[in-house]
Amino acid sequence: MKNKGFTIVESLVAITILVLAVIGATSAIQTGISSYIFSKDQFIAFYLAQEGFEQIRNIRDENGLKNQNWLIGISANASDPCFFGNACTVDPIGSSVPTRCNSGPGTCPVLRQNASTGFFGYDPATPATIFRREIILTQINANEVSILVTVDWAKGVINRQFKARENILNWQ
Repeated sequence: MKNKGFTIVESLVAITILVLAVIGATSAIQTGISSYIFSKDQFIAFYLAQEGFEQIRNIRDENGLKNQNWLIGISANASDPCFFGNACTVDPIGSSVPTRCNSGPGTCPVLRQNASTGFFGYDPATPATIFRREIILTQINANEVSILVTVDWAKGVINRQFKARENILNWQ
């Protein structure tokens, strides 16, 4: 007499293959989501660094239009916020003047983001983000300064960092 249907072994093999397929698809989806989140954060860090360069360049250009020393308000003397070796921040929305990070490099405050406009800044009334930006200037010669912008962020226990360097010149 012939038995119709599946044996227990055949059923277990089929279930195992199905479970492996579901686990593989779930793993691929999880990896894709993680990559998306990392890429999004990296893009934000890139643009925050670019904004730091633009703000310092803007102050330099305004000084030139006012026929002032090109580093006034940036790093012309030891009391300026971004004086060589000191870390500073810029907040294009809240202030046109950089602010010194009180305890030196690595201690700048966390950036905050306005939920309605999407702009980043340091307004304590807006929610904190995971990003921290600091700007450090290094003098190369009397007419050239190197700007290093570092954006740090953390996701869980993983710390990330984006660094960008650009030189500006005294074009006056």
